[in-house]
Amino acid sequence: MNNTMLKKVLFSALLLAFSWPVYGAENLEVPLPLDPQVRIGKLDNGLTYYIRKNAKPENKVELRLVVKAGSILEDDDQQGLAHFTEHMAFDGSRHFKKHELVSYLQNIGVKFGADLNAYTSFDETVYILPIPTDKPENLETGFLVLEDWAQGVTMEDGAIDQERNIVLEEARMGKGADDRMVRKLLPEVFNGSQYAKRIPIGKESILKHFPHAVIRRFYADWYRPDLMAVIVVGDVDTAQAEKMVRAHFEGLKNPVGERPRKYVDIPSSNRTSGLVITDREATENVVRIGYPVRKFPPDLTIADYRKGLIKNLFTSMLTQRLQELTQQENPPFIGAYSGEESLAPGFKSFTSSVYLGRGGAAPAITAVVQENARARLFGFNQEEMERAKKRMHRDAETAYNERNKSESSGYVREYIGNFLEQEPIPGIANEYAYITDLLPGISLDEVNSYTRQVIPGHSGKMVAYMGSSHEKEKIPTTTQLLKLVKAAEKTPLTAKAEKNLPSALMAQPPKAGSIVGEKQDKKLGTIELALSNGVNVILKPTDFKNDQVMIGAARFGGRSLYGEHDMYSARYSSSVVYSMGLDSFTPLDLTKIMSGKSASLYTSIDGFTESISGSAGIDDIESLFQLLYMRMMEPRKDETLFHAFVSKSQDMAKESMSNPETVFYDMLQTTLYNNHPRLAHVAKPEDFSHIDLDRALAIYRDRFGSAKGMTFVMVGSFDVEKIKPLIATYLASLPAGEIPTRYQDLGMRPITGVVKKEMRIGIEPKSRVSLAFTGDAAYSREENRRMRMLMEVMNIRIVDNLRQKLSLIYSGGMSGAIDRVPYASYRINVNLPCGPENVDKVVSALFAEIEKIKKEGPTKEEIDKVKKNWIEEYRIAMRTNSKWLASLQDAALFGTDPAAFLSDEEGIDAITPEEIKAAANRYFNTGNYVQAVLYPEKQTKVANNK
Repeated sequence: MNNTMLKKVLFSALLLAFSWPVYGAENLEVPLPLDPQVRIGKLDNGLTYYIRKNAKPENKVELRLVVKAGSILEDDDQQGLAHFTEHMAFDGSRHFKKHELVSYLQNIGVKFGADLNAYTSFDETVYILPIPTDKPENLETGFLVLEDWAQGVTMEDGAIDQERNIVLEEARMGKGADDRMVRKLLPEVFNGSQYAKRIPIGKESILKHFPHAVIRRFYADWYRPDLMAVIVVGDVDTAQAEKMVRAHFEGLKNPVGERPRKYVDIPSSNRTSGLVITDREATENVVRIGYPVRKFPPDLTIADYRKGLIKNLFTSMLTQRLQELTQQENPPFIGAYSGEESLAPGFKSFTSSVYLGRGGAAPAITAVVQENARARLFGFNQEEMERAKKRMHRDAETAYNERNKSESSGYVREYIGNFLEQEPIPGIANEYAYITDLLPGISLDEVNSYTRQVIPGHSGKMVAYMGSSHEKEKIPTTTQLLKLVKAAEKTPLTAKAEKNLPSALMAQPPKAGSIVGEKQDKKLGTIELALSNGVNVILKPTDFKNDQVMIGAARFGGRSLYGEHDMYSARYSSSVVYSMGLDSFTPLDLTKIMSGKSASLYTSIDGFTESISGSAGIDDIESLFQLLYMRMMEPRKDETLFHAFVSKSQDMAKESMSNPETVFYDMLQTTLYNNHPRLAHVAKPEDFSHIDLDRALAIYRDRFGSAKGMTFVMVGSFDVEKIKPLIATYLASLPAGEIPTRYQDLGMRPITGVVKKEMRIGIEPKSRVSLAFTGDAAYSREENRRMRMLMEVMNIRIVDNLRQKLSLIYSGGMSGAIDRVPYASYRINVNLPCGPENVDKVVSALFAEIEKIKKEGPTKEEIDKVKKNWIEEYRIAMRTNSKWLASLQDAALFGTDPAAFLSDEEGIDAITPEEIKAAANRYFNTGNYVQAVLYPEKQTKVANNK
């Protein structure tokens, strides 16, 4: 139900070499053009199409059918049937009988749920179909699928009735505190308009009993070509795609006497009101202050585009101010956002949303209202403005540099927005021209004038509190809410003072070491460098992206090296250090200093390893190295920020335990590992009280103060010779003193035998069946692949049988892997949400599938479906920096053949049904598993709706 996000602003200094027109006041009203790279047309029946050739990823086309019809168009007796229609599109059509569509697409490498999908919102329904184009017939079939979705869904009586339970299970999954509270909030947010009465999931009473003709009426009324767009983006010939669009969609007919497609207005209201909504299972306490709804026309001209730049500058600066407030010792809130919220096509409201901390509503409301008012009264300062422009500049530069390596899915999102809400799509080159000319000319006065206009003064507002009902003394009344806002509005304010900061992270670089050895691996295309401090670096220059460099390193050790008394200080060591900043800089200082740079780096101390990961654009590689050096050598101690971290963490952990499923997951983990003292259970508020700041900092310095045993892997669009001096300066200069570089096995082992547990918690009639199969295993790349294949085949069967045939579940599945650390072992996790009345049926059906695969093994067709999908994914992944980084880093950590992943496709192809049958018998040990079932507190008898 999320609206399409506004596109990122684009910019590139490279364009300064071109003669772009300068846009003065006399020609700002020029209409924004359409991207010349996309072919847009309209058939005689009104269907719109967008076609763009795009080479990334190779041999793949993204197809979409977009229908301007969602739940807002439902008649009173159709509530939920826009979404139900989406389900029926996968359940039988003119050219694909029930179950045939999903099966066929799996055969060509399209995975149900992950690739093949759809969504229904208030005003639209979008069908998602990525198609591999290695075979020409695949694309033809893809268009046939879209044609069937458009006007060929059969809607057979039996299929409708069987789908009822599946849709009801989806509705059941959405139940909980958030759903209950949102249903009370929406009538106020939408000012009583139809939107509040047409939540897409609909009404259960209608879903259970609607006559078949009612859903067919919705399909006939609204699935028509004048409300549709077909989007084709990918590795395809544009002219050929246009011919296919015409061949498949010119024959579609609009209904005689068609119903007008009306858009719902959201009435504006200047009244002030309060609303308090509480729920005992709420996991967050939130205050939302919504100001009068305003109607916004679409951006159609260059002048509109310029206003969009001003809005983005404003949003960026106000967001940073609110973030700064969270870094106080007693922060007024955990997090906050203020800005224009899109409510529906053409309607927005300036809204502040505040996530409360331990202080409750009073300090949070005071802080956010005053920060909004400060910006409105005094505006922003020039330093804030320049930083915001730099951020915009760098983001845009990255987008431009990647213009010929952009993913097809990104273009698809733009075209969906253009069709549904007239979002502009002028194209990268045109956007460069506008921003090159317009951004430097935007003045601080203009941004501050916009700020005064967009942030309401003493206007009407709707103030809503939503949160937990446990601490009644902290729950405000509606009167108190409004008084808090009014008091905050009357408080005298002063302009924000700006802290002076340097323009660079490091005043001077460290004393450089040297590169003492170099060797090449021609098979991998890598260069390995040996540094003077004993550290190794593996370089893999690529052309996968034009402006992306990634770095990573991992080493054994981690939290396993510390005793039980250090457990919490070690577990949260990296998070504590990250919350305090580097050297003399707070995290917010770092954000400001890094404005205009694209570089980030993170460190982590995990159970058995410590690791480093980061990325940068090609112009910011030195900043990436500086961050790495400083993260290792210059962690910062700040007691105020440490206490802020503890406070926020405790507040978040406290509320998370109100969620029944979080409590259930914690029970499952503690049962599986027999409540081992070193178990990394769900975070609880008391955990953070056990962190000792000095000890956490000492552990961090202990593990990252030496680079001994680390191999840094660097992948991306860099010049090897240009980065060698940076490697010598920032990596070869790292200390590499003697430290332990092996992990310790803490003896944590899963419980053995068959253990069954039940937990009764939660208001809603929801259950969850969870199982864990565990045991020793002999690890190999091939064996882990067999384990994963077994999981994929079981998930196909879970969808086919437990969902499609038995209608017991909507989603859920199985996952598993073989671990090497701290000992060779396997774990299979099963997670199946369902109705309480169906728990026994779900368990019985699951074990029937387990016994069947153990006895008969998978079919060749099942294996081939998974192979096809994996090979498609592998070929795409092999053209990404992240895949190469992960594979090379894994080989360096475990000392295995770094080229092994190059033959993964052959390994996938070699898997046989007999191997998977043998794996099923090895890993599905029905004499050794933990079964946990979540039931609601009060189990009521629910009629079977089949």
